[in-house]
Amino acid sequence: LELLIVPAGKFTMGSPISEPGRTNNELEHEVTISKSFFLGKYEVTQAQWEAIMDDNPSSEGGAKLPVTDVSWNDCQKFLKKLNEKTKSEFRLPSEAEWEYACKAGTTTAFSFGNELKPTEANHAASKIYSPVKVGTYKPNAFGLYDMHGNVNEWCNDWFKAYPTNSVTDPIGPANGEYRIVRGGTCVLNSFNSRSSNRNLDLASVGSSVRGFRIVK
Repeated sequence: LELLIVPAGKFTMGSPISEPGRTNNELEHEVTISKSFFLGKYEVTQAQWEAIMDDNPSSEGGAKLPVTDVSWNDCQKFLKKLNEKTKSEFRLPSEAEWEYACKAGTTTAFSFGNELKPTEANHAASKIYSPVKVGTYKPNAFGLYDMHGNVNEWCNDWFKAYPTNSVTDPIGPANGEYRIVRGGTCVLNSFNSRSSNRNLDLASVGSSVRGFRIVK
């Protein structure tokens, strides 16, 4: 599991009202990430999942493809086993960590600018319509791959409306109904892959176009 360091910093979470594809749950607010952290360079692959869990739930098989069809609850089981095996403290990223890492210092809709070309990420316009090997497309400025498109990714947080004030190291509410999903997929248009785009799902539900990456 290759991890890259994401430096501490401050950024504007959410999107401006003028951003095409924006939804009304993306209120702009200032967020401080007070400590640097390690984030998976790639989405967790099927080979990595198999090494820990001895199974492969993915509907489309391939060692270097991202593991898919895993619920938020399944990810917790993986993390528990991984932490027992490595004597470490891996977890899912908070929503703020995820967006900060995705934006990588940019203020545009995507980390590559205000549009996402079919050659820059695996989304509907790429006309592949299924996950591809992790690291197929270019990385963002932090060196992270597939933050846009391919499969969307579980975050740790429960979904809640954003605050109107500045916050430091937000981790979401203590409980809720839906968990946060980020990053867009290979079957959805590029608007769903915007750095600020928020999706959500029940913690018990997996998808053939959803995976995750890990934080330490």
